Amino acid sequence: MKNSIIKIGLFLAVLFLIINCGVSKKNKTKAIVDKSISTEKKETYIAKNKSERKSFLKDSDAENRWADSIYSKMDLDEKLGQLFFVSAYSNKDSVHENKIKALVENYKVGGIIFFQGGPVRQAKLTNVYQAKAKVPMFIGLDAEWGLSMRLDSTYRYPWNMTLGAIQDLNLIENVGKNMGAECKRMGIHFNFAPVLDINTNPLNPIIGNRSFGENKVNVGNRAVALMKGIQSQGVLCTGKHFPGHGDTSSDSHKTLPIVSFSKERIDEVELYPYKQLFDEGLASVMVGHLNIPSLEPRENYPSSASYEVVTNLLQKQMGFDGLIFTDGLGMKGASNFKGVGDLELAVLQAGNDIFLCPDDVPTAVEKLKSFYADGQITEDRLAHSVKKILHYKYKAGLNKYKPADLQNLQQDINGPQNDALHYKLYENAITVLKNEKEILPIKNLNQKIAYVKLGDDDNSDFINALKKYTEITEVANTNVDTLNAELKKYDLVIIGFHKINKPWEKQDFTEMELFSLQKIAENNKVILDVFAKPYSLLPIPNFDDIEGVIVSYQNAAISQIVSAEILFGAKEAKGKLPVSINENFKVNEGLTTQKIDRLGFETPENVGMNSAILSKIDAIAQKAIDGKMAPGMQVLVARKGNVVFQKSYGYHTYDKDVKVSNTDLFDVASISKMISTLPNVMQLYDKNKVALDTKLGTMLPLFAKSNKKDISFKELLNHYAGLIAWSPFYKSTIDAKGYPLAKYYRKIPEKNFTTKVADSLFIRNDYHDTIMKFIADSPISIKKEYKYSDFTFIILKEYLERATHEKLEDLSKENFYNSIGMNYTTYNPLSRFDKNAIAPTEIDTYFRHQVIQGYVHDMAAAMEGGIAGHAGIFSNAMDVAKMMQLFLQKGSYGGKRYFSAATFDTFNTCFYCAEGVERGLGFDKRMGKDGPTCQCTSPSSFGHTGFTGNMAWVDPETEIVYVFLSNRTYPEVGEEGNKLAKEKIREDIQKIIYESIIK
Repeated sequence: MKNSIIKIGLFLAVLFLIINCGVSKKNKTKAIVDKSISTEKKETYIAKNKSERKSFLKDSDAENRWADSIYSKMDLDEKLGQLFFVSAYSNKDSVHENKIKALVENYKVGGIIFFQGGPVRQAKLTNVYQAKAKVPMFIGLDAEWGLSMRLDSTYRYPWNMTLGAIQDLNLIENVGKNMGAECKRMGIHFNFAPVLDINTNPLNPIIGNRSFGENKVNVGNRAVALMKGIQSQGVLCTGKHFPGHGDTSSDSHKTLPIVSFSKERIDEVELYPYKQLFDEGLASVMVGHLNIPSLEPRENYPSSASYEVVTNLLQKQMGFDGLIFTDGLGMKGASNFKGVGDLELAVLQAGNDIFLCPDDVPTAVEKLKSFYADGQITEDRLAHSVKKILHYKYKAGLNKYKPADLQNLQQDINGPQNDALHYKLYENAITVLKNEKEILPIKNLNQKIAYVKLGDDDNSDFINALKKYTEITEVANTNVDTLNAELKKYDLVIIGFHKINKPWEKQDFTEMELFSLQKIAENNKVILDVFAKPYSLLPIPNFDDIEGVIVSYQNAAISQIVSAEILFGAKEAKGKLPVSINENFKVNEGLTTQKIDRLGFETPENVGMNSAILSKIDAIAQKAIDGKMAPGMQVLVARKGNVVFQKSYGYHTYDKDVKVSNTDLFDVASISKMISTLPNVMQLYDKNKVALDTKLGTMLPLFAKSNKKDISFKELLNHYAGLIAWSPFYKSTIDAKGYPLAKYYRKIPEKNFTTKVADSLFIRNDYHDTIMKFIADSPISIKKEYKYSDFTFIILKEYLERATHEKLEDLSKENFYNSIGMNYTTYNPLSRFDKNAIAPTEIDTYFRHQVIQGYVHDMAAAMEGGIAGHAGIFSNAMDVAKMMQLFLQKGSYGGKRYFSAATFDTFNTCFYCAEGVERGLGFDKRMGKDGPTCQCTSPSSFGHTGFTGNMAWVDPETEIVYVFLSNRTYPEVGEEGNKLAKEKIREDIQKIIYESIIK
């Protein structure tokens, strides 16, 4: 029994050891694979996985035949020439151009990398140089953030550091697709991107913003996405700078940087993204000029000339079989190592295929020929690289070379899709790092907000965007004590740090700026918005006194606009930090913020519209101006909660002294009814203070005994009450020559004459009672039928003020304008705005005898001191659009509900459609072919027009807001009447808007 137990025990022990050894062996193999140690097992692993790689770069029989055929016809000069990829510029003179032509003709160079210049100039030169080449050449460009990295007049995409904050990799792939398409259109075959360096050193002088960040997984994933996009367009990518330039404190353009990490660390971190991209079909690699003792034991030996790095590590151990470029051979990290010719031999022997940016091709070729003659370069070695180059030329389509098409080149590479994508990128990149007490988004627009600029670059787009949401006061950054004293007046301070949008420029706070920031934060509630690299935050010792911190990454126009949107909740923050900021904020940190339903800003394409079609609005607006239908106008289009078109046209007058700007104010005439009186009435209805069947006699005692006492609230708002259209009240207050009578007016304010009608004209205060009595006593039609009347809203103003015990102007401000951010909307604008910011409406020769500018055009409203229920509001298109968006959202805006959706639906109902009255309660409707809109709008659409030449319209089905403002009545209406309406200018613009919707 005892022996049996011992035997069983021994058996179990042996079994345990066998299993354990197997597991250990398995784990050990995995460790070898993970560490990329140079072993046979590792090479077997690579070889196995290499066959499984996804790639559009696999060789075909036709490719093999073409490459072999070309190679077989080459002499030694032609073979050696293929190895050279020379530098060229499109902004230099004919001497440079002739030099490149000579290199192409005499030395048969295999490729050209272009640097500074312009797109059309480069494309022309590309065609010239290719025409000289026996074998079509590769054309390459450093286009890490698009063509603009090297070329003017081209599109600049965000830097990799900015893309590193984006979590949606599809967006980054779309960047690659756009970049690839633009390169292909230019005749470029190689984009020397993506940068695979992992920027773990904040002091890195050359990588920094060119890196996707400090986390290897993030870098790898984003690089794969960008590469896929670029190569999907048939343009080849180059991963750089192998094996990793991210953790260096010196620039290889100027010296040989040292990378002192162990082989294991390099494999685990720096090589991580390369492995990912190799498996996804990366076409080529650029080897950096780096001193890496753990990989190359020879002292001060650059990695680009190291057989251990280029052949053993890159090709044998990692299994890469694509093209291998050196980094620029003119860089000091290489040129200090060996002289011309000897350097080319060294990098060729190391395993590189292509010499990038050689200093002296003729000298190098002569030396290489001598090295070939004495056997230092074998035919097999030469054939290996040259045939590989020819294979990739076939893959790039150079077997069927066509010159670059110059027609429409500039337009093709700068299409509207670029801006559309750019908005999406910043919407997903901008990162909120701190949001104490949910200071973001800014909900309370009643508070006083100041803006302080730090940094030395432009901030105009940011300020303009901020001011579209609320009143912002810019406070100059002068003496800190003086500044803080001024800031005490404000509830909130937004600090914008704006640095030049160039990746290699220093983007640091100055010591004075850091001191100012500290002092402002100690004494105020502060939001800091940094339009610079995240590393700019490093010198800030702590963020305890700063309530909100935002990284907007770059000081670009779109980043400034989107950042303002996030501040005010039109967009939500989505970005994550790509690098760490000391112990304060770690990589991958980023807070989401709430999106509240305020108007944002987008490109037409991002809301399903075509910007090219929308641009046709320009011609219609110009037609109106040229035809003297209006001297100036504003047009705004929003869709799906975003303004996509906002332009001003013409001048305040035909004298062309003052151009119309987007912030200028116009007299909106009857639109006042819809954006001032009506929403206040809707609130009373929402609170059950009035019902549809409430009678006018109940609403206002003045009408209790009149012929109007039984008019219902519903009939009143539908213009179905039988009221007369209007009355020229002013005529009974002027003499036969049209001048104001002393009985009613004074030139200066006096007792009982303080109601201002215009400059130097004051009406007696009790004339309001005369107007109301006239309305109460006026006749009504016996038959109930539609008849538009200004009396409706004159009556409703009286009702509102009696029901609430507040003035209409105060109600509109307190209930709506202040909290919505309609800071340019007001009665009697001259009390707040400069006269030159207000479009004039008429040269009055019949009543007030002056230029009407800043005073309401409507005579009855003027006699009410500029404040009436039917007219008197001055505004601009942006502010009007906010109220229209509130209506589109059925009573909600900026996270606040102003009245219920049910109330809105009631007011937008057509109660008398059966009787042919296509109206809502206070809203105009489409009204058939003779209505105020084009027939393209939906039946549920609504809005209003104004006598001075205005229109504000909303279509719930298409989610479109359209605002048109003008001063068509200036200098006078004229004998021809309303030419703007007769020519259907507003309707034709509306047609364009609907035609632009992408079906």
